[in-house]
Amino acid sequence: MDTHDWNEAARAVSGAYFPHELKLLSPADRLDLSMRTADLGSVTIGRIGWGAEVAIDCDYPDAYEVNMPMAGFLESAHEGEKVVSGEGEGTVFQPNIATPITRWSQDCTVVGVKFDRFSLEREMERVLASPVHRKVDVPSHIDPRTAATRSWMHFVRMLSNDLPHMRDLLSSDLMKKQIASTIATGFILAVTPDLETTPPARPRIVNRVLDQMHDDPARPWTVADMAEVAEVSVRRLQEGFQQYVGTTPVVCLRNIRLAHAHEDLTKANDSTTVAEVAARWGFTHTGRFAAAYRSKYGMSPSESLRS
Repeated sequence: MDTHDWNEAARAVSGAYFPHELKLLSPADRLDLSMRTADLGSVTIGRIGWGAEVAIDCDYPDAYEVNMPMAGFLESAHEGEKVVSGEGEGTVFQPNIATPITRWSQDCTVVGVKFDRFSLEREMERVLASPVHRKVDVPSHIDPRTAATRSWMHFVRMLSNDLPHMRDLLSSDLMKKQIASTIATGFILAVTPDLETTPPARPRIVNRVLDQMHDDPARPWTVADMAEVAEVSVRRLQEGFQQYVGTTPVVCLRNIRLAHAHEDLTKANDSTTVAEVAARWGFTHTGRFAAAYRSKYGMSPSESLRS
């Protein structure tokens, strides 16, 4: 959405993110809102630029907000503490706390990620394998000091950039859930790097996940789902799979699905299509399915179908 109209801009931003009060800081500026967003259910992601220097009052009802400037800077007041984020950094706003953005520079466009409070706290319980009885304890300011933080920030920047080209993909509830989970899990791992205290995963934990993968391979699994089955954190689950299986849980799941797809293709009748088999076993992108299938079996899915 692009608009110069104050009322239209207020309605659009309030609908996608939060109700707010907007103040123009420079009389010489003219509002020039540019906004692209995607509602993924528990997560909203997008890019917003006001095209003017503004201040914003908002109390973030029941949601966490992360704003990462692509250019310019963002200045805000967090319970008396001044936080400034520039390009490559980010500001985290806690739910239900009035946290004014005192200066949003004219040249500042942010990647904004909104997390439903209760969904994020539930995801933290699953990812870190520990109960969360209060708000997630995250810093007000994030910068790319760790590889996990750099990777997450790069991922959401690239995703927000591609939103105009992802309308068909994001029409699928399955894909929205998967992408939302990936964004939330990555954020939690990026801002809570030292909270792991549980013991390493053991073979029985890995086997528990493998058993459920085999029982229901077409389920829209996320890594957090797998960790919940194992009753360990995502990190411990990944370590366990590397130690006892030699690969990641995601690769194991893909191989299980490929095996089922291979069996179906080789036994299929003339009316069966590759796309039908791929979808049956949880592959939402036929091109990636074909590439993975060829890598594993040395032929394309269509060749197996005709054999």
